[in-house]
Amino acid sequence: MASSLDDKGVEDAAILLMSLGEEEAAEVFKLLAPKEVQRLGETIARLKTVSRDRVETVIDRFDTAAQMDSMLVTDTDEYVKSVLRKALGEDKANLLIDRILQGSDTTGIESLKWMDPQSVAELLRNEHPQIVAAILVHLDPDQAAATLKVFSERHRNEVMVRIATLDGIQPSALKDLNEVMSKVLAGGERMRKSNLGGVKAAADILNMMGSAAETAVLDYVREADGELAQKIMDNMFTFDDLEKVDDRGFKAILKEVQSDQLIIALKGASHEIRERVFSNMSTRAGDALREDLESRGPVRLSEVEAEQKEILKIVRRLVDEGQIVLAGGGDEQLV
Repeated sequence: MASSLDDKGVEDAAILLMSLGEEEAAEVFKLLAPKEVQRLGETIARLKTVSRDRVETVIDRFDTAAQMDSMLVTDTDEYVKSVLRKALGEDKANLLIDRILQGSDTTGIESLKWMDPQSVAELLRNEHPQIVAAILVHLDPDQAAATLKVFSERHRNEVMVRIATLDGIQPSALKDLNEVMSKVLAGGERMRKSNLGGVKAAADILNMMGSAAETAVLDYVREADGELAQKIMDNMFTFDDLEKVDDRGFKAILKEVQSDQLIIALKGASHEIRERVFSNMSTRAGDALREDLESRGPVRLSEVEAEQKEILKIVRRLVDEGQIVLAGGGDEQLV
């Protein structure tokens, strides 16, 4: 498949960093998230030679973009505090400030993003499930899922129930939690401010787990709270749910998926999904894919599930970007 626009953007960023020099590039890397650092590093390592025209084009684009941006205030946190206190008075403002700036300093928790799932699990193994839940919702779903896989089934199930029922985190509690983690870890970048926890967070993490673990967790949740289990399932998206994507969306997905990745994923796909794929390709490309599928030998189920989950990551990104829409359940909701 053709390289996506997203890949080109990463290459442009890598070229720009290479043109800055080591010291300046290092300062930029300090501000990036773990996955961004990894992806940019891999791209830089892959770019052995770059044409002078490409370098000049990238620098010109950056220069234009930089001139369009301006910094209104140097410290936005302090600006918010000052404005609110002048407008509302000290007492009322203080009631709002902590909640507005919730998560602005979570360096301890954020450091976990730089660790492998096994290490994260070892750190959290003896913590109360509620504490583990509050920490895992700060991680990306795939890292949280991989961490949960290391836990015992009972511990994993208990944590998932608490993630699904988590309704935000009080600023004071988050501060205490971060201070505890900071004593063990150091570093980390500033987190993105967002609503954490809840049914959707539990569903996103479950989507990244294998089918066996996923079934066990849902069975456990269903016994404790059948309604909650159903809400989680309603928010989950499986490979078979690609049938809900219209042809325009399907074509957008196929542009972003590598051929070999698609072949492995389709080895475990339903007949309906395969036909949707073929119908959204040219006749020549569809015939070639059919031949590749037939000639491909047996593939481990774990490999199939892994590639399907990678494709689902692409689907979720396209959904978040508004490029495709997934039909929901009977109420015609949109996910």
